[in-house]
Amino acid sequence: MINTLGLEYFKIRRKKIGIMMTFFIAAEILWAFMSASMSIARNPDHAVWESVFFSISSMNGLFMPIISAIVVSRICDMEHKGSTWKMLVATNVSRGRLYAAKYICINSLLLYGILAQAALMIAFGVSKDFPGEPPIHLLTRFIGGALLTTLAVTALQQWISLAIKNQAFALCLGMMGGFIGMTAGLFPPYARHMLIWSYYLDLSPVTLLYAESSTTYMVQPMGFGIIAAVVVMAFLFYSAGSLHVTRQEI
Repeated sequence: MINTLGLEYFKIRRKKIGIMMTFFIAAEILWAFMSASMSIARNPDHAVWESVFFSISSMNGLFMPIISAIVVSRICDMEHKGSTWKMLVATNVSRGRLYAAKYICINSLLLYGILAQAALMIAFGVSKDFPGEPPIHLLTRFIGGALLTTLAVTALQQWISLAIKNQAFALCLGMMGGFIGMTAGLFPPYARHMLIWSYYLDLSPVTLLYAESSTTYMVQPMGFGIIAAVVVMAFLFYSAGSLHVTRQEI
């Protein structure tokens, strides 16, 4: 398995996926920080750690599905070109192991993006003199929630990218997911919880409460049910994708 995973990293060494992710993450962070800065300028009470956590979590609903779709598509598309997938499965390595190696490789790259977000949030809060120390418990919940949602999103994206040669379908799914993630707060809970992209906001450690003339940031309680729902969806998407691809004719 280690050799198979190493092969995945070797194959993407010239794909410039890391550079692409850095540009996307930079654009997202810049947008979120500009929005948070304007909010603080209008209302100094918003100069708290919770504001930047909510801002990045809401932006992740838009950006992370698109970034995930591009990363998955770039890594899986190489197997459709030149019959690479056919050559790989001709070796003594099982398709299931190849599928798992791709999944681990993809999510390790996206974890880099999530950790970069966490580091930049701390830097922003320190630069704005937010009161108190950086809240480690909120930071841990942010990383865990974003990663867990990404695991489910990439499981679905990898299934589509390997099952369908035309990557336009996978990219369109990512853009649709970004739209759903951006507007997730407008959906009723029973509908929102069936859409995996909405969990970037649902698993955010902070939520925003709207009153008649003011808004307040509040730490969001995290129930076992919502975490279990994401884990189940990630498992189902991955299992269905792996089963489909391993049985698919080449």
